[in-house]
Amino acid sequence: MTPSATPAPRPTGVRRSVVAVVLVALVGLSGTALSALALRNAEDDRNNRAVGQRTTIIAQAISAEVDRYTASLLDLAAAVGAQSSLEAAEFTAITAAVDRERFPGGTGLAMVVPTPTSGVAALQARWRQLGATRLTLRPNGAATHRFAVLDKGLDDTGSVAGLDLSRSPQAVEAMDAAEAGRRVTVSRTYRLLKDSDRPFEERQLSFVFVAPVFATSPAAADNGRFRGWLVLGVRGGDFLSEIVADSAGVRVAVTLLDDGSGDPLPLAVWKPEIPLDSGVEPHEAPVEVAQRSWTLRVEGTTRLLTDTVQSFDELAWLVGIVLTALLVALTGTIATSRNRALRRVDEATAALRTDIARREEVEHRLRQRETELVGFAGVVAHDLRSPLARIMGYADFLQEEAYDRLDDMQRDFLTRLRKGADHMRVLIDDLLDYATAENRTMANVPVDLHRLAEEITRERSGDRPADVVVGELPTIHGDPTLLRQVLDNLIGNAIKYTPADREPRIRIGCRPEGEGRWRCEVSDNGIGIPERDRGAVFDAFTRVGGSENFPGTGLGLAIVHRIIERHDGRVGVDANPEGGSVFWFTVPAEMPSRTSQEQMS
Repeated sequence: MTPSATPAPRPTGVRRSVVAVVLVALVGLSGTALSALALRNAEDDRNNRAVGQRTTIIAQAISAEVDRYTASLLDLAAAVGAQSSLEAAEFTAITAAVDRERFPGGTGLAMVVPTPTSGVAALQARWRQLGATRLTLRPNGAATHRFAVLDKGLDDTGSVAGLDLSRSPQAVEAMDAAEAGRRVTVSRTYRLLKDSDRPFEERQLSFVFVAPVFATSPAAADNGRFRGWLVLGVRGGDFLSEIVADSAGVRVAVTLLDDGSGDPLPLAVWKPEIPLDSGVEPHEAPVEVAQRSWTLRVEGTTRLLTDTVQSFDELAWLVGIVLTALLVALTGTIATSRNRALRRVDEATAALRTDIARREEVEHRLRQRETELVGFAGVVAHDLRSPLARIMGYADFLQEEAYDRLDDMQRDFLTRLRKGADHMRVLIDDLLDYATAENRTMANVPVDLHRLAEEITRERSGDRPADVVVGELPTIHGDPTLLRQVLDNLIGNAIKYTPADREPRIRIGCRPEGEGRWRCEVSDNGIGIPERDRGAVFDAFTRVGGSENFPGTGLGLAIVHRIIERHDGRVGVDANPEGGSVFWFTVPAEMPSRTSQEQMS
């Protein structure tokens, strides 16, 4: 291609870039509009869910507070009823802990007793004798009066002692229901008689809790008889504000409605100085109060979700335009750098293929080295064992046939020869076991560990007298030859590494470990293993401190580690509290199918 022909494709590439940028801009602006609409709807949904959650929380708070009032009044009524003859001092002691913290919104707690008009004077005289020396009863025109004879004030509006509550039909209704049902009741909403002297705008809608009092003292002459009522006055506004101030805050407005008077009556209102959010529907929930039912209405304010930025649609437009501009810039950059990126991808792909080929070559060489090591193990097995066997044979022949004709020096040489040959045999056997422990084909058959341990104990009885106890051992699935080698190494080590001045004491047992596994332990009273060496004791050719004076190759525990790993188990060592060590390993009761199918590589 000539130099003059090379610029030809450029206009097409520029046009494609312009078209791509325009399309990205249109898609970005369309997405921004849809996002703004979706965010507006999502904000409304979040606000409605938030109001619902706040409604549930506030309803639970009010119900819990009412239940606490009820339980406290029952306790106080029981304490009053337990007095054989209630006196003013006893009432004061019983109500000493009653305050506004215990009863938020409370105005006072009074002991109220009934009496007909003819008994007013006698009732006043009796309670003055019981300690209420300043009591002056103030009856109204009712036939039956209900006087507050003792009281505990909870605010600064004065005492209600002497007040006749029969003037309030709501209080009378609640007291009659409490006496008949022998339970705490709540009155309908009204303005307390105690607040009659206050300006009308300061008189809150209120209610009273009423608990019946029955004599319960065996020493009282009137045991079991009705004595009167404990009446707790509560101002609705104070009650609601103290309960919901924390949970409502400035996020919602709360209205408590009393449904028991025909049309719902707004008992109390909590409304922060924050505008309501007209886009959020108010939520209502019933609140059970003793024998009555209130309705809780919750409305969200503009601060309902403090972490929500207002005017989400405007924010969405702003963010969308910024993102669209970024996308346009990115599209232009991508359109001009596509070929360069493709070229780099090709280069990276070629480098990756080269690296994969190099890794495959390394893996191939490693497999060759592994095959060579297996072949070397075979050479050791056939080429070293055979001459060693002849050496040991001739040494045994000299020991049996010519020992008497040898002088002392020759006998010493013969003994050293036999010991060296025997040590070489042990070393070759351990090397072969270690080399083949990881690669030899494994069987997967039932193995009776108890029988294996008993057989090994009998075979080892000729090595050295030892106290060996074989406990309950299970039957598991695995390779019997390899598992025999595990137990033989552990039991043999327990005997070998016990000092000569003490009798080896060995305990072998298993216990289930969960998930279909067994934990088997071989404990001894030997030289023990320092804590710092326990992590390395299963490494090949490792000889820990204290074992220098005992024969060994440092491969026995490494062989045990390889075999137990092939059985999908773990192996370790702990200190024996009685002295020595506890070697343990875990094995599954059933071998995974993949383990039984292993093949030599």
